[in-house]
Amino acid sequence: MPEIYHIEIIGAEAQGSTILQRLSVRTNSFEAAKERALRLFRRARVPQSRGSDVEAVRVLNGAGYELFSLSVRD
Repeated sequence: MPEIYHIEIIGAEAQGSTILQRLSVRTNSFEAAKERALRLFRRARVPQSRGSDVEAVRVLNGAGYELFSLSVRD
């Protein structure tokens, strides 16, 4: 049964650690949502990307509980 996961891209601490992008994904597994979050994080961290500096990504379930997070410091 498909579930909804929220992926949040978080900016650098110097910019207030604000949520730069939030994406809702409907998928059958947490692993698929995690892979999508990792792809978004890698794409946002490439030197050619424009916009704010990205420091972290996290995956939340539909109830808002954090299931996974990755920071540039990890």
